[in-house]
Amino acid sequence: MSFQAYLDNAEKKSGRTPQEIVDLAHAQGFGADTLAGPILAWLADELEIGRGHGMALVHVIKNGPEISAKHVGTTGSHRDESALLRLDGLANR
Repeated sequence: MSFQAYLDNAEKKSGRTPQEIVDLAHAQGFGADTLAGPILAWLADELEIGRGHGMALVHVIKNGPEISAKHVGTTGSHRDESALLRLDGLANR
């Protein structure tokens, strides 16, 4: 599953866009220096998002929407179309 697909599925599960989730996390005080564990626990408790989808969100909460170009344009199962993830939600595409 691509990085973007994890974010899209987290949106479907929670009813919130990835950007809304990032904004909520930042309002909770989570940021670049926060360890993954507390963010994952918060995502599970507040939004019922599991570890796999949660780790994709941890990345954007801590680092923003840019990912490594390693899988961009490849043919593997983890490929993404762009190194810049869409956080604005499925309805905006």
